Amino acid sequence: MRLSGSLLLTTWLGLAGCAAQAPEAQLARPSTVRVCNGNACADQDRRVASMPIEASQDDERLQALTRIAERDANGAYDVGLRLLRGDGVERNSHAALEWLRKAGDNGHSQAQLALGRIYLMGLEEMGPDPAEAESWLMRAAAKGSAEATKLLPKAREAKKDEQLAYEVREAYRTSWITWYGSAPYYWVWGPSGWYLP
Repeated sequence: MRLSGSLLLTTWLGLAGCAAQAPEAQLARPSTVRVCNGNACADQDRRVASMPIEASQDDERLQALTRIAERDANGAYDVGLRLLRGDGVERNSHAALEWLRKAGDNGHSQAQLALGRIYLMGLEEMGPDPAEAESWLMRAAAKGSAEATKLLPKAREAKKDEQLAYEVREAYRTSWITWYGSAPYYWVWGPSGWYLP
């Protein structure tokens, strides 16, 4: 009985301490973190890495491809596709969209089509945006993409009707999976670095 009384008192004191704090204080994120190494612990600014991160060969390859992507639409498309798939890099859909937009803004029709698909169907926590899909699909269709021309009316209809938007997403999910898994890269890694095959 003594142990459970002690446990009850500890729990009550913990809850009382939380209740005494304002909700903002409970949600506030401290500027430091407690870092322990062996027997020593210290508070450290949360923006500072606790240990240096060694660059792996994949990191070096991504950095080299990113430098190419800054000036080449094919490279930007490749970086976006790799980030979307998590191919050799940590999967990051937000960064993938940024790189695909960069490629699309520079006239890359496959990136424009990919963005049209993504915005038409939604991606992860991002819901569909038929107006944005229409914009990207119009650009890809103007470059001669037959699939963009086929999807464009669906995007226009989806802007008007939420139920239709859902049906379009479901109907084209198979084509999304096919593209997502089979779209080839432009830049290939070789012994001397990245090159266009």
